[in-house]
Amino acid sequence: MTQPLWQKSDTQVDARIMRFLAGNDVVLDREFFLHDITASKAHVEGLANIGVVSTQERDALLRELDILAADFSAGTFVLDERFEDGHSAIEARLTERLGDAGRRVHTGRSRNDQILVATRLWLKEKLATLEALCRRVAGVCLERAAGESLPMPGYTHIQRAVVSSTGMWFAAFAEAFIDNTLRARQALELIDANPLGTAAGYGVNIALDRAHTTAALGFGRMQVSPIYAQLSRGKFEMAALDAVGTALLDTRRLAWDLSLFTTAEFDFVKLPAEYTTGSSIMPNKRNPDVVELLRASYASVAAARTEIEQLLSLPSGYQRDLQLSKGSLFHGFSMGLGALELLPDMLARFEWKADRMRAAIEPAMYATDVAIEQAAAGVPFRDAYRAAAETAASAGEGRTPESSLAARTSPGAGNALMLDMLRARLAALAG
Repeated sequence: MTQPLWQKSDTQVDARIMRFLAGNDVVLDREFFLHDITASKAHVEGLANIGVVSTQERDALLRELDILAADFSAGTFVLDERFEDGHSAIEARLTERLGDAGRRVHTGRSRNDQILVATRLWLKEKLATLEALCRRVAGVCLERAAGESLPMPGYTHIQRAVVSSTGMWFAAFAEAFIDNTLRARQALELIDANPLGTAAGYGVNIALDRAHTTAALGFGRMQVSPIYAQLSRGKFEMAALDAVGTALLDTRRLAWDLSLFTTAEFDFVKLPAEYTTGSSIMPNKRNPDVVELLRASYASVAAARTEIEQLLSLPSGYQRDLQLSKGSLFHGFSMGLGALELLPDMLARFEWKADRMRAAIEPAMYATDVAIEQAAAGVPFRDAYRAAAETAASAGEGRTPESSLAARTSPGAGNALMLDMLRARLAALAG
């Protein structure tokens, strides 16, 4: 390992302690090393703006940072155990190539604001991906809701309840993922604050050009208070994971439905073959493993959020505990986005089994229609309810699933899905 940035002449470095301190930090830092380089470039430009580095030094530093990014992307520079972390690797490389100019690059910043700004840039990228995926899922659901509206049972308590439709099912998840799109955007807006230039949490005694770094890095605003910049670490990560978790909660319920609907007992849905797997021992089996792992994915995001939350029982100021938040953050987003990437194609391609769904609609499922009709005709609803309950077994006489759905005209119901309103909401989020 290169000499730690913090090592003093009177400090002995114990290898065992260094291994514990560094952990797998340098490996995790690979995830946002390019973002750290991007932030370093903005910092160098800011230092040049206030005369801390010369124009020639600025140009040399920017050139070497671009070369480092290219080498890392090509695999010719490897972030490994030679370095304490990614921040140290950047400074070591610049010092090796440029001498004193490389040693000046850390002026006015700390590894504390380095990790903050690299994480923010990484989160902005991931939340933009989350928003796009939620939009795609909502779009697929809207398209299928409009294109086919087959009768199917509607369930409460996993018991057959009333006549529903595939259009209503898809419209429900379309609206859910429109809201999830909004939630992703709101999380992005929250974390879109530049912490670079807050140093170790108390500012520095030079007039850093923070307005430049904020604009250069594409942040919506400056995070003004250096103390709050440190306080927001973990808080902002949790907010981002909340947005992923919100989408995966809906994914979990959707996957639960499909898990039930693909059983022989329901047999409402046929999945594309590539979304199923075989059994290692039972030749007759095709298992909905993808659906089951979609259902399970929320657990990883929830665990990641909880782990970070448990780290935050801290006073103000930077604490080393927060180093452990990186692995949780990466794992939560990896599992969450990986699951959501599979949803649009699967939702677009699975097939409903119309005959099976129609066969599952029982006469008693029209009893609610009967009660509502009587109430609309002037019978007190509770009287109409009791009468419909007594004749539920014959409630389907003269009725069809299509007639039940056609009469369901309350906004959002079977004959009034209001898909145009949902499309308008989704379109408003596309800008």
